Amino acid sequence: MTVEQNIFVAKRNIIDYMWKSARLEGIGVTYPDTEAIYNGLTVQGVSVKDTVAINNLKHSCSFVLENVDYPTDYPFICKINQIVGGDSLISNAGFIRKVPVSIGGTTWKPDIPIESKIKEELADILTIESPTERAITLMLHSMRRQMFLDGNKRTGMLAGNHVMIANGAGIITIPIEHQREFTGLLIEFYETNKLDKITNFIYDKCIDGIAFDNSPTQI
Repeated sequence: MTVEQNIFVAKRNIIDYMWKSARLEGIGVTYPDTEAIYNGLTVQGVSVKDTVAINNLKHSCSFVLENVDYPTDYPFICKINQIVGGDSLISNAGFIRKVPVSIGGTTWKPDIPIESKIKEELADILTIESPTERAITLMLHSMRRQMFLDGNKRTGMLAGNHVMIANGAGIITIPIEHQREFTGLLIEFYETNKLDKITNFIYDKCIDGIAFDNSPTQI
């Protein structure tokens, strides 16, 4: 796809991508709930916190799409988390965490992030030649690094998709039916730091796009 076509696909399916991303982080909303909140409605039975989380996803998706030409660097990723965690949803959103955190499903604990080291790691990742490999590696690294107090999966996926869209490579989205398997592979990746298995899974089952015909029109 061209960049313009990739942006079109992202906008066309944005509610579906938001819904899947929210569910991946344990936000229990339905697709109709997500669509209604996206359109500015208040949904009975959806908590204020979950409503804010969906609205923040909407704003962070818009930020990514409006800044496709900007480099996917440390300040950009921090800005994504700031928007994801806005309206007091996440404490100190946009700033790297200063306290230890635990991750559900594993006894493994990520190190306290150090800004200079994170910048070096990101610089190395952004040298990966293949845009899709670069995007997946960036997404998974951001999730495992746990740079922020919360919203790391949403932030990592948005950062990865910023790379994908900027290169016309499609959209990374975890289908609902594959989220349980993805979570298991993600925990395994947290514990081992081995990318192959989960990267292959994402390549095979978690990239969306449209096969546009970009050949010149015959007159």
